Amino acid sequence: MKLNIAVLPGDGIGPEVTNQAVKALKAIASEFNHNFSFTTADVGAIAIDKHNAPLPDATLDICKSTDAILFGAIGHPKYDNDPSAKVRPEQGLLKLRKELGLFANIRPVKAYQTLLDKSPLKKHIIEGTDISIYRELTGGIYFGEKQLSDDGNIASDLCTYSREEIERIAHLAFKAAENRNHKVTLVDKANVLESSRLWRRVVTEIAQQYPDVELDFLFVDNAAMQMILNPKQFDVILTENMFGDIISDEASVIGGSIGLLASASVGEKHAMFEPIHGSYPQATGKGIANPIASILSAAMLLEHFELFSEAELLRLAVEKSLKLDISTPDVNTKYDNVTTNRVGEFIEDFIYNPNDKNINFTNIHLGQSTII
Repeated sequence: MKLNIAVLPGDGIGPEVTNQAVKALKAIASEFNHNFSFTTADVGAIAIDKHNAPLPDATLDICKSTDAILFGAIGHPKYDNDPSAKVRPEQGLLKLRKELGLFANIRPVKAYQTLLDKSPLKKHIIEGTDISIYRELTGGIYFGEKQLSDDGNIASDLCTYSREEIERIAHLAFKAAENRNHKVTLVDKANVLESSRLWRRVVTEIAQQYPDVELDFLFVDNAAMQMILNPKQFDVILTENMFGDIISDEASVIGGSIGLLASASVGEKHAMFEPIHGSYPQATGKGIANPIASILSAAMLLEHFELFSEAELLRLAVEKSLKLDISTPDVNTKYDNVTTNRVGEFIEDFIYNPNDKNINFTNIHLGQSTII
């Protein structure tokens, strides 16, 4: 298969972790005789510094002309610490989602057997957890009309949803559930919000088209509690933009590190793949960032194009690295000197030699790293 992939490393640790994902994809292409080409472009704070815009027109044009986007991270303290800034790195990501019509964000949450002790939650609570969160991405309060009074003392953000916006992501969630454990949980606030009541009506109607999928409902506050008390009860979670942002970040603690969580943002024509962690500027250039989430995002990219064997090999390489503690200290139980690049090198080597019995994995020389 031939794929043209736009690479948007972004800010902070974005370039470091994205480099490892590209390295893994190149190894997959070589092993499976695919032709993957990569075009790099600026986004976020680096784009503001270089082009005076968080999403330059040239970057958007590249994204529109390629088959998929591999995204790093955006954000910088000089904007985080200045709430009055008119131009912000995050505006580039929001505009990119809107311009490309990336209406569905998919975030897998899995408790790896070898990392159960790394979670702040008890082992018996999280063991066996395997959730897929479907978050609506281009509507709701993040994109609604925003107002600030002339005296700066009153502000409002409008949360708006249409039936069409709800229907298109609901169908994706139900189809995913058909291939998983046949359960969809809609997370809303229908006891208070009119927009949530619309979500509940529309999703209930759509559920009739998927008779083999069970549908249940949780208010977002209860869902947040249940995510900690009993995460195994969930299969596919379907929710609106802001609730999905919060719930998926909460779910990240289940696996022990936010550095493990990948995501896909898909639309009718375009798709983008990115780790859910931020730019972690304090770690920039230190080789301490966990690249696993970015590498697993590359696996989701492969699955998007139905390259299932390729994605499975990449995930197998990740699981092997975690099992052998060839990972950064946020999840490492033995070593404190494994670098971001060293993790990528191991995964690359494993792709080339998945059945090599001569590799003495326990004696591999290791580098240096830390937590995201």
